[in-house]
Amino acid sequence: MLIDGEISFGDGDVGARAALAEVQGYDAIWAAEVGHDPLMILAGAALTTSRIELGTGILVAFGRSPMITAMQANDVQLLSKGRLLLGLGSQIKPHIEKRYSMQWSHPARRMREYVLAMRAIWACWNEGSKLNFRGEFYRHTLMTPFFDPGPNPYGQPKVFLAAVGEMMTEVAGEVADGLLVHPFTTERYLREVTVPAVRRGLEKSGRSPSTFQISFSGLVATGGDDEQLEIAKDRVRGQIAFYGSTPAYQGVLDLHGWAGLQSELNALARSGEWEQMGDLISDEVLDTFSVVGGVQEIASRVSDRFADVIDRFSLYTPYSLSLEARDEIVAQLRTSRV
Repeated sequence: MLIDGEISFGDGDVGARAALAEVQGYDAIWAAEVGHDPLMILAGAALTTSRIELGTGILVAFGRSPMITAMQANDVQLLSKGRLLLGLGSQIKPHIEKRYSMQWSHPARRMREYVLAMRAIWACWNEGSKLNFRGEFYRHTLMTPFFDPGPNPYGQPKVFLAAVGEMMTEVAGEVADGLLVHPFTTERYLREVTVPAVRRGLEKSGRSPSTFQISFSGLVATGGDDEQLEIAKDRVRGQIAFYGSTPAYQGVLDLHGWAGLQSELNALARSGEWEQMGDLISDEVLDTFSVVGGVQEIASRVSDRFADVIDRFSLYTPYSLSLEARDEIVAQLRTSRV
């Protein structure tokens, strides 16, 4: 199991933070599209590192054309000497239409075509094939020499798709190199829904599971003492409640028999009662959606739950966790690799 970290402009000097992560032995660092463009962050990180992989977790695909994403990703792939992991996500309809002013429809079908369109563009640049992609949602038929960057010596970047539902997960298995599992998931959902959907997609494309990676940023509630642990648990409850209020994630709750929880959370979210939402997350729900325990317990609990079903793991801690505690957990995870 590969151990990954996260990076953002909030970390201060992006280049220095990336270099430190590489020294600490992280296998990859991921940048999210939250206030800043993750490919810009990774471009900075590429200049101060040489080994660590650099991932977008996620870049909002439907806010950009496939051509723009293909071009920017190609540049970071070149700058990093082949270390880019291009993680794409669909976002949700209100953000695509109201924040990005872009079209929203049939997200799974659209994402499948989006990835295929990018691969056609990269093939044009790398192999000299004529650009002639004509799909239901995207059309790319013009590439003159002036705008062609030419072959990338490091080839195409690996593409990861973020997914929760079965349709998007199956698309990931069919056209991508990996899956970014949403933090709002459970071990049972991974095993019973996610992995079977990935395998169906792989079968469509005639590929082996060994060619595909499953990456999971898992919610963790921990602390150096009982007081810190309780604060962490409260923050994680709030994060679970926030995700649980989103209708698109209803299927995870349904699997566990908690269908009514989503409507309750959604009602509170609509009325702006954010502080009250976490009160609806019981200890059972908390333990199901997150790994809870002392700093010394987390690594073994993560390994026991997920080591045989995922390929990459990163800690998702929506609260302040000391660097010492984080480093200790990561060191233990590295020693327990399978």
